[in-house]
Amino acid sequence: MKKTQEEIIEEMQQVVAQMVIDDLEENPDIANEYFECDCCGKNKSMAGSIGYGRYRLCNDCVLLAETGFALGKFDDIQALMDAMEDNRLEELCQFIKDEESRKNSLDN
Repeated sequence: MKKTQEEIIEEMQQVVAQMVIDDLEENPDIANEYFECDCCGKNKSMAGSIGYGRYRLCNDCVLLAETGFALGKFDDIQALMDAMEDNRLEELCQFIKDEESRKNSLDN
């Protein structure tokens, strides 16, 4: 019997959530390790992140990737990276604005 789209999404959510739990059980210190996700551009926890070739994706983006693969929405990670480009640019712009605000408040 073929799984419904909702069942696939639910299953992927459970798998990806378990990855965070497994990483934290294996290395509790990872809870304090962060990186800039190559997909969404946000500063995210290493727990539950995965490397896809030259990219490291946060747990949220892993969920997007694995769900997209399972649903046949795309067949390689580059398709997701291309689709998320606007999000990364938006995140970078926000970071720049925040840094400017921080700098201005220190100058005053």
